[in-house]
Amino acid sequence: MENSKSRSDLDRPSGRNALIVGAGILLSRLSGLIRELIFAGLLGTRVAADAFKAALQIPGLLQNILGEGTLSASFIPAYTRLIDDQENDDEPGLVAGTIVTLLGLVTSVIVIIGILAARPMTKVLLPLLPDETFDLTVNLVRIMWAGLGFIVLSSWCLGVLNAHRKFFLSFAAPILWNAAQIVFALLAWAQGWSDASVAKAAAWGVLVGGALQFLVQIPVVMRVSPSIRLGVKRGSKAVREIVSKFFPAVMGRGVIQFSGFLDLFLAGFLATGAFTALSLAQIIYMLPIGLFVMSIISADLPEFSRDRDDISAMTTRFITSSERIGFYLIFSSIAFITMGEPLVDFLFERGKFTSEDTLYIWIVLAAYSLGLYATGMSRLYQNLCYSFGDVKGPARLAGLRVLVAGFVGFLLMFQLDRVAIDGNSIIRIGDFPSFSPLPEFARALDTTPQPLGALGLALGSSLGAWIEYFLLKRRVSDHFHIKRDPHLVRRFFLVPGLISAIIAGTISLLLFDQNAYFVAPVTLVSSGIVYTFISALFGSKAAKEFLQTVRVRQ
Repeated sequence: MENSKSRSDLDRPSGRNALIVGAGILLSRLSGLIRELIFAGLLGTRVAADAFKAALQIPGLLQNILGEGTLSASFIPAYTRLIDDQENDDEPGLVAGTIVTLLGLVTSVIVIIGILAARPMTKVLLPLLPDETFDLTVNLVRIMWAGLGFIVLSSWCLGVLNAHRKFFLSFAAPILWNAAQIVFALLAWAQGWSDASVAKAAAWGVLVGGALQFLVQIPVVMRVSPSIRLGVKRGSKAVREIVSKFFPAVMGRGVIQFSGFLDLFLAGFLATGAFTALSLAQIIYMLPIGLFVMSIISADLPEFSRDRDDISAMTTRFITSSERIGFYLIFSSIAFITMGEPLVDFLFERGKFTSEDTLYIWIVLAAYSLGLYATGMSRLYQNLCYSFGDVKGPARLAGLRVLVAGFVGFLLMFQLDRVAIDGNSIIRIGDFPSFSPLPEFARALDTTPQPLGALGLALGSSLGAWIEYFLLKRRVSDHFHIKRDPHLVRRFFLVPGLISAIIAGTISLLLFDQNAYFVAPVTLVSSGIVYTFISALFGSKAAKEFLQTVRVRQ
C-alpha cells in the first residue's frame, strides 16, 4: 500500500530530513540571491527598483496569507495523522483534494479581484508613492497577481510532499520562479529597453515562474498520493479541523511576512529608496531563516505531530532543534552586524548600485539582525504549539508583535528620514521631532543624500520579534511543560559569539579600503572557523555536527 509506514520509517529522526530541506532551500535561496544581484545591477535602488519591490509585495500578501507557512501549520499536522492511519487509505487523498479545491477557488477569486482593482488597492496600501513610481507599480501588480496565485497552490504541494517525507523538490522548486524572472529581465535589458520596461519583463517572469513552480511538483504529488481527487468532501472532520485552524495560522505563521509587509507599507511614506533598502536587507536577513530555521522546523513539524503524546520525545527533539537554530542564527547576526558592509558590497555594489546604497543596506540589515535569533526561535515555539493543536495563542502573540513593530517603527521612521547618507557621512536634513513625511519633491529625489527612514522600521521589527519570542517561550513552558536548556546561549554561544564578533569587526575595519571580493570571504571564513571551533570546545552538539559534516564531505 502507498501509505503504509514501517516502524523504522516512523522513528526516523528529523535531522536527515532537515539536511534535505536545507539543500533544497539553499539552492532556492542562492537562485533568489542571484536574481537580486542581477536586478540590483540593472535597476539600482531608485524608481524602477522601488516600483518592482513594491509591486511584488502587494500580490505577495496573498502568498503570505494563503501560502506555505499558513497552510503548513494548519494542513500538515492533520494530514500527517491521516496518512499514518492505515484504516482508510483513501481518506488522505480525499482530504488533500478538498483542500486544494477550496484553496484554488479562493485564490482564483482573489487574483481576479486583484487584477481588476490593482490601482485602488495600490493606492490604499501605498498611499504616498510618488506619481512616477505609483503608475509603474500598478502596471506591475496587474501582471504579477496570477503568478503569485500559482505559488499559493504550490504551497499545497509542499504540504502534501512534506507529510510524506518528500522534502527536496518542494523547497527547490522556487528556483524556476527566480530563473524565469532573471531570463525575462536579461532579455529585456539585452534589447536596450528602459528600466521601467525591464521591470515589466521581470513581472512577466513572476507569472511564468509561478506556473512552473506549481506544475513541476504535480507529478510527484500524484505519485505519493494517487487517491487525490478534486472536489469537496463534506462532513470530513479533518477538513473542518484544517479550515478552523487556517485563519489563526495566518497570523501565527505569516508574522514575519506580515511584519515585512507592514514595513514596506510604512516605507511608502518615506523617501525614494526605502522600499529597496528594506527589501534587500530583508532578503539577506531572511537567508539564514530560510536556510537553517525553515529546514529544521519543516522537518520537525510532521514529527512533532506524530510525537504529540510523548512529551519526552518532543522535549528531546525541541532541545536539539533549538541548539541548532541558536548555533546558526547567533553567528548570522554577528556576521550581518560586524561585517555587513563588505558583505553587501560583495553582493550588490555594481552597475547602478553605489557605495551610499551599500552603507544604507548595511545599516538597515544590522537593525534587522538584532531580532534574528528571536525570530528564528519563535518559529520553533510555534511548531510546538501547532503540533498540540494550539494555533490561536501564537496568532494573538504574532498580532502583538506586528502592532509593536508598527508602532515603534512609525515613531522612529520620520525622525530618521531627517537623517541622510551623503557620501560616507551622515548628515541632518530636517528638524526633530517630526511625525509627517518629507515634502513630495524631497521624497521623490532620485539622487543623494539618501534619508535613513527605513532604519526606524527595522528597529521596530527587531523589538517586536523579541517580545513575541519571550511570550511564546513562556506559553510553551506553562501550557506544555517543554523547556530548552536555560544556559544554552550563555554556555555555547555567548563567548564564541563575542570572540568571533571582535575578529570580524577588526578585519573589516583594518581592510576597509580593500576590495570587498577579498575582504568579505576572508572575514566570513575567519570568524566562522573561530566561532565553530570554540562552540565545539564548549560542548555544542550543533557545532560538532557541522564539523562532522564538513569532514565527511571532504
